Parts: sequence; C-alpha cells; structure tokens
Amino acid sequence: MKRGNMKSIFYNGKVYTGERFASAFFVENGRFTAVGSDEEMLAILDENSEKIDLEGRFVCAGFNDSHMHLVNFAQSLLSAKLHEHTRSLHAVLECMKAQLAAFPPENGAWLRGRGWNQDYFTDCRRMPNRYDLDTVSVDIPIMITRACGHCCVVNSKALEIAGITADTPAPEGGAIGIENGEPDGRLYDNAMELAFDRMPIPDKEALKRMIRIACRELNTYGITSVQTDDYCVFRQIPFETVNDAYRELEAAGELSVRIYEQCNFTELDELERFIASGNTTGKGSELFKIGPLKLLGDGSLGSRTAHLSQPYLGDEGNRGFSLFTPAQFASLCSYANSHGMQIAVHAIGDACLDSVLDAIENALTEHPRADHRHGIVHCQISREDQLERMIRLKLHIYAQSIFLDYDNHIVEQLVPEQLCKTSYNWRTLLDGGLIVSNGSDCPVELPDVMKGVECAVTRRSMDGTGPYLPDQAFTVRQALDSFTLFGAYASFEEQVKGRIEPGFLADFVVLGTDPFSEPPEMLHTIPIEKTYLGGREVYRRS
Repeated sequence: MKRGNMKSIFYNGKVYTGERFASAFFVENGRFTAVGSDEEMLAILDENSEKIDLEGRFVCAGFNDSHMHLVNFAQSLLSAKLHEHTRSLHAVLECMKAQLAAFPPENGAWLRGRGWNQDYFTDCRRMPNRYDLDTVSVDIPIMITRACGHCCVVNSKALEIAGITADTPAPEGGAIGIENGEPDGRLYDNAMELAFDRMPIPDKEALKRMIRIACRELNTYGITSVQTDDYCVFRQIPFETVNDAYRELEAAGELSVRIYEQCNFTELDELERFIASGNTTGKGSELFKIGPLKLLGDGSLGSRTAHLSQPYLGDEGNRGFSLFTPAQFASLCSYANSHGMQIAVHAIGDACLDSVLDAIENALTEHPRADHRHGIVHCQISREDQLERMIRLKLHIYAQSIFLDYDNHIVEQLVPEQLCKTSYNWRTLLDGGLIVSNGSDCPVELPDVMKGVECAVTRRSMDGTGPYLPDQAFTVRQALDSFTLFGAYASFEEQVKGRIEPGFLADFVVLGTDPFSEPPEMLHTIPIEKTYLGGREVYRRS
C-alpha cells in the first residue's frame, strides 16, 4: 500500500468534486491541495511529485456508509453466509451442515449463520425453527440470524444453554416464539439477548482482528468512512474496550476506514456513565470519533416487528412493537440533548416514529439547539403529518435505499395502501430541505454502495421489481452525494471530507465507468477500481 505523505498528482480523470467536474488534483500529507484541469495541475508540477494517471476513470469522494454495524459485519464474515443460500429452507440447513463440517466450533463456541429470509424460501413459507436446526446438530449450540437482525433461531442445545423454557418471560421489547406449548427456537428483538448473553465473548485482540477484517472488506466497496453501531454487538464488553480497540488500531496505522461511533445504550445510567467519562459527540480524531446516542426503536418490516399504527395486512392481531416506552425514549433523548450529544434513532414503523418525534421535540423544547442534527435511522413507514414534522424539526435522515431491493416485494403486501404512499419518501424530505444520507445497515444488506445508488435512482429491485413510488427517485448526483457529502454532514464533517476540494481529507474512490453516463439499471455493475484513504491506496481491484 502506498503512503500519501509525498506530493502526488492524479490526472487524466473525470473527477466529480461534489460541486463541479475536474480532471486532476494534488494530494499532499493526506489532503487535497489543488484541484483543476490537467493543464492547470501539470503547470504546478515539480520534480518531487509522483504522477498517477487515472486513465480516464471516474473519481469521486470516498463513500460514507452513514449507518451500519462494523463489528457485526465482521461477525457475519466469519459465519455461514446464509444470504447466498436463502432460496429454500433446505439450502439454509445444508449450508449450516457444510459450515459445521468445514469449521467445527471449538472451546464452547456456537455455530453461527446470518442472512436467511423466509420470504425467499421456495420449499416452504415459514421461518426456520429449533427442530430444523436440530437436524444440523443436537450437541453443538446453533444460532442463525435473519437478514434484518431482528430475529434469530436457535436449536434445542442453545435453548438449553440459555435456560429458555416455556415459562421464561419475554423481556420488554422482545418475544419468544412458542409452538404447542414449547419454545420453537425463534427469538425476536430484545429476546435475542437471552441467547447472546450465553455465548463466549471475544477479548480485545479478537475484537481488533474482527475490525481489521471488516475494514478490508469495506474498502472493496469504495468505503472510506462509516457511522457504526458497535456497542450492542457484545453487551458484556464495556464501551471502553470497543473504543480502545479502535484507538489501538489507529495508533498502529491499521485502520483503513474512518469511524464515527453511533453509541448504542438502552439504560439511562449507562448513558450517564458514558458522558461522565468524557465522551460526547465529536470527541476523537479524524479516524475514530464519538458520534450520536443511538437508540434501536423498533423491529423490522420483514420480521413483522416494526411498530405500525395499523395492523399488518393479513395479520390483524399484529402491529409490531417498540423496544422502549415513550417515557424511556423521552428520558434518554432529553439527557443526551441537554449534554450536547447528537441523537440517532432507528424507527421503521410509524407508531415508533410518533414516540421518537415526541421525545426529540420535547428534548429540544427543554434545551433548544440550533444545529443538533438529531436524526431518524431508516425512516421507512411514515405518514404525511410525520414528514411535515421532521422537516419542521430539521432532522437528519439516515436512509438505506438498498432496502428497496427487498422491500419492493413486501411493503404493499404488509402495509395498508394509504400508508404506503407516504413511506420511503426520502425525496420529499430532501426537497423539503433536510439532508438525507445513505447507507446499508450492513450486515442487514451488504455495503454495496453502487447497488444503493441504483436503488435510489431507479426505485427498483435488482430483479426489476418496481418502481416503488418513482416520484421519490434521486438523481445520480443526489444519490452520489447521499453517500459522500451528505454522509459527512451527518457527522458534522462536511468541511473536512465528502468532497474533492483543497484542504479536505484525500479520501476518494476510482470507479470503472462514469455513473453519470451509465443506464440507471446498470449502475450496480460499475466496479470499484481503487480506494484511497488520506491519499493512501487501501484497495486495488486485482
């Protein structure tokens, strides 16, 4: 990997700066120092400058995934990749058997898999259960997590280890699946912690290894910055250990992605201790920085646990549920806001969104802040009155346009028609003056930025399903900005990254073709040729 400390000129490219087009730029000491035409840049070239020919390639600022789970992504990379085998329950089970044969767990470890989605099964139309997993093994504990991360299934051995019986009460904000009077192995949202708490916990060195693995993979997608929720992956690991792991990797020069930590807490006393320890939004370096308080408000649409104001179609007794009471939302948001912390809340269902908007508005009434940048993560199912309210409150929107790839197949089957019309309305919010950044919620989806760009522009799935609400489509420029400049805005860093301009951090990506010239339905095919962080090459397509 080349270091970016010397003076380098990159020329003969099509460079989208975030405001205009250029063809060349200088990088020195990790920052852009000049941007312009080939002629302008070559005129100021000296004999000590390194020359790098972009060969006519398209270049833009490095991609910023504004909401994901980096440590969880690493965990998924080390588990069975069920998203590749989710066309049938049989294929899922065969994949787990192959994983067991190739990588048998040692020292009490669990056999893990992630990425199944029962809506794609062709051999049955149900979620897996404990008895399915018992066909893989009855001696080794097994957990397979749904693609959304809001539901998992464990086998009988795992239920035994976790002590889950028909009499085990479900925790608030969670549910334990019961069939014929016995646990069926399905755990929803907060109930998943009953199993997580009994798994072996990685030490700090293992955590650092996971971060390295995830960062390398993120670079292959052109990603140079992430806003990541990591504290909730292993609740038994103190936040100090997670922070130390990142900072030690930074000190060793081993971080190839800039980290803005979305700090996930569920209890007020935990948040109070975090802030009392000197942590607040913006504290840190250019490579690891404390971000907002992150709250997980409700479940997911695919698992039918997102909290809706109306019942799911075909499931009249189910509206999903929120993971916090309105009072809990209020106390956590109030404390964070009054102590200078940004707030980012996962809200997929409109009933959850009501509670979140109430909590944020009450917090801002108590302690007004002109530039709070509090935001809604996902912002999927919404009503017109809520869209207007978010605009009035000047909230930030953390969208995941890649969700349309799957949700196009289910949203109109699950959500009442009138509510569908005002959902996934990110263009309405953008036109209303809000900043809409983009991401993947990885590992819910792979962090494939170009697929996200295509879904934002076409509003179609990769298989052509849709378009869903085509009036909500982004332009190519808006889609690229949502993964670059708008992501930088979400972390109060729009003056230091997200554009190719003098003084900005030299994070950039070289693409195989120009997205402004490609047919919209081909955007996902554009390859990532090279990724640079601070002028240092961190990925090259072989």
